[in-house]
This record gives sequence, structure tokens and C-alpha cells, in this order.
Amino acid sequence: MNAIPARPRRRRLARACWSFLLAAPLCAGPAFALGAASASAQDYAGVIGLREDYLSAAHWIAQLSDPDRVILDRAGIAAQNARMRQLDGSIHDLRALPATVTRSFVRGQIEAISRPPTRTLYDVQGKEIGAAQLRAITDNLALGRVADKRPLQYGLVVHRAALRAFPTGLRAFSSSDDTDIDRFQESALFPGDAVAVLHESADGDWLFVASERYVAWVEKRFVGIGDAAQVFGYGAGGPHRVITGATATTAYTPEEPRVSRLQLDMGVRVPVLADWPALEPVNGQQGHAAHVIQLPVRNDDGSLALVPALLPRSQDSSDDYLALTPRNLLDQAFKFLGERYGWGHSYDTRDCSGFVSEVYRSFGVLLPRNTSAQAVSPALDRIAFGEKDGKARRDAAVDALQVGDLVYIPGHVMMTIGHADGMAWMIHDTSGGSWFAADGKRVPAHLNGVSVTPLQPMMASDTASYVDRITNIQRIRPHTAK
Repeated sequence: MNAIPARPRRRRLARACWSFLLAAPLCAGPAFALGAASASAQDYAGVIGLREDYLSAAHWIAQLSDPDRVILDRAGIAAQNARMRQLDGSIHDLRALPATVTRSFVRGQIEAISRPPTRTLYDVQGKEIGAAQLRAITDNLALGRVADKRPLQYGLVVHRAALRAFPTGLRAFSSSDDTDIDRFQESALFPGDAVAVLHESADGDWLFVASERYVAWVEKRFVGIGDAAQVFGYGAGGPHRVITGATATTAYTPEEPRVSRLQLDMGVRVPVLADWPALEPVNGQQGHAAHVIQLPVRNDDGSLALVPALLPRSQDSSDDYLALTPRNLLDQAFKFLGERYGWGHSYDTRDCSGFVSEVYRSFGVLLPRNTSAQAVSPALDRIAFGEKDGKARRDAAVDALQVGDLVYIPGHVMMTIGHADGMAWMIHDTSGGSWFAADGKRVPAHLNGVSVTPLQPMMASDTASYVDRITNIQRIRPHTAK
């Protein structure tokens, strides 16, 4: 069964989800080296080629001749998103799912992502995860309980929630001394995200859901179940606030703990209750110094409700998506600078593809979740590279990079911020890094966060540079026929 039968050129829903065992990393990427010979002498904070002023968006904005040039206006972004939903098989139209889903369809989706591990995994204490534990995890999939047919349910996410390969909170690692990259972690959903519920775990604590960009397991406590009209009608009209900071937090309220100090990530859009009476308190607090917004919550019986909450005006938000300009791209990207790397949106942060997705989401631009899908998306303005592409073509493409361009190597994506010192410079969320010292020895670094580095000196190995490994460059700009 095709997930979206009404649209041509769609792939099966399951193909958007790849096994944590077989796929390339979301963003870990290979180690890189910065050649000392071509780098700046300053080497700020030990990073070869880096200057302290390069760690400011203002520095890169000052290099631009027209920083406020509109790359895509609102109509252009709407057209771009429509093209993404039509052409990219990793994007799912939940409204087009059938009202009743079959056993073969549901099992196919689960088995595509919840594949039993075939290699040794370790828990957070460095102990091997035994066969009995793994068996209990796979038993919790409850594949034998999948009904012949199941009415489709819909819900809204009520709290930032991890998307998992299996219905378990157990963190699993490839080695006993690595507790960063959890092999069961896939992605995250945010308050207000719509989901279609396909199945429930044996212990009743997890739901297997499809969202617009991903299919995986989420804790049931983070989803309120409602009908299609309620779910898809949430925030459909009226005024909104768009989170433009790296994160924003709702006001503390003991009266309504479900929306107290709730984290909202960059690009999340929430409806505003514009007609809320000025003198009527919201959860015990008058709203004059905040925006009265509406958020979804889960009732004790699992049903969806919508309640008022306060988003303080001190929190970074806007009444609409930001204008897509080079200045705003740089400002938004640098708001994450120094944030810890979070594989699959672990640690309430994000990874490399999540980083660029959230930056572009603050402009209302829809991107696929993973680097593997982003890099080849037919909906974007793609420049592809293969093994036969030589140095001249690659160097010319790097020289022509513009602010906001996305550069892909296997398993990793970087965003272009400008050129300096004869090199293209990137901001990216990376789990590691290394470079060669003047004596030719490799110096390991543990960047493990959103960092600024040059591109050309980066090495994927002792002999292959990042430029040699570029697979694609994607640019968001007005669409032209090819």
C-alpha cells in the first residue's frame, strides 16, 4: 500500500525511515583536518584557521553587499514547500493516509525501522546489552497484536518528544566508552506537531506514529488523541507566534503544569488567542507582558485538549516567519553557536541535519529530516557530484557558494556563512573533528557542538579532503526549470 496514493511519484512511507544499523550517521561525519599551511596564524581557541571575530554573525553580515536581499518571498516559500510535498518521498501527507490501515502496511512500517540489532550494543554504564534485554525490547513491538485493519487515529504532540527506533527509553551505544550517539534515537517531535497513530506497544506506553517528516516510536504521554478536524485545524488560521530563538520557554505556572516552562524550539509556530480579555489572568498571571498562546495538552484519558498559556515577550519570537535573507540566515544559524551536539535531537538539542532544518524552519521552509534525504531532494536546487568530478569543478562550486547553501558529504551537512582567507567557511553541528598540527601530527578535537570551521582544509581521511567527498550542494532559491 502506498502511503499517499493520491499523489504521483511517491515512495512508500517506510522508505523515509532507515535502520539505525544500516544507514549512514545523521551527522557524525568523518574526522576533518585543517591544513596548517593554508590557515590563519591566529588559530583561535586552538582551532586552526579560526579567528575570534569569525564566531559572530555580525562579522559575516558585514562582508555582504546586500544582506537584506530577499532570497524567496512568502509566495516563493509556499511554492517551494508545495514542491517539496509533491516531489520528495521523505515527506508524508498525513491527510492522504487511508481512514483504515491494514496489518501488512503497519507491520511494514514498523519492520522498516525496528530491525533487531545484529551487533553488540552497550548501555549508558558501558555494560553489554544482553540477549534477554533485546528480546524484551523486540517483544514490546507487539507485532503479533497488529490487527487485520485498524482505524487511523490522529494526535498532536504536547511536549518535545524523542522519536525512537524501538519502544524503549534504553539508550544503546556502539562501544562501551561512547555515550553520545544513541543507536535507538531517531529524531524528535515538537509541541503542535501532527501525527497519525498506527500502532501501540505491548506495554501500552509507546505509540508508533507517522509525522510529516518521520515514522517511529514516541512515548504515549506526549501525544493527545483527537479527530482529524481538531488535529489539522490547530493553528490553521488567525495570528501566530513563531519561535525565532534557539529555544523559547513558556511562563511557569503551577495552575497548569502541562504548559509550564514548556520548551519550544526554533521555527515552532503556535496560535495566538488575540481576543483574550486583557484583564483576565492566564493560569494565575495577567498577560500584558506576554503573548497569550494556545497549546495542545493530553488529558488523563489520552484525549486532546487545547489550553491557553503565556509566552513571555522576553522570549525570542515573531508574529510571522522571518524574511528569508542572508542577514537573517546568519543571525538564525549563529543563535545555535556552541550548543551541544545531540544525535537525533538528543539532549533537547539537535544534530547537523536538525540544525539546518530548524534554521530554515524559522523562515517557514520545509526540509527533509535526514542528511540522506536532504542531500538528494528533487525539490531543491541541487548540484550533484560523483567520483568522476575533478578538482576544477569542485573548487569552482566551493568558490561560488553563497550564504545559506548546504554542503553535503556522506553523513554530514554544513551551512555556508561566507568566504575569508581564501576559503569557504561553514557553520555546522558536528560530533568531532581533528586537524594536522605544524609538525604534521593529527590533533584530535572534540568539538561536539555547533561550530565554525573552514571547508577546504578539512580532511575526510589522510588523503581525501571534504571537498573531495562532497556529494551534493543544495540551495534554496527561486525554482528554475532544468
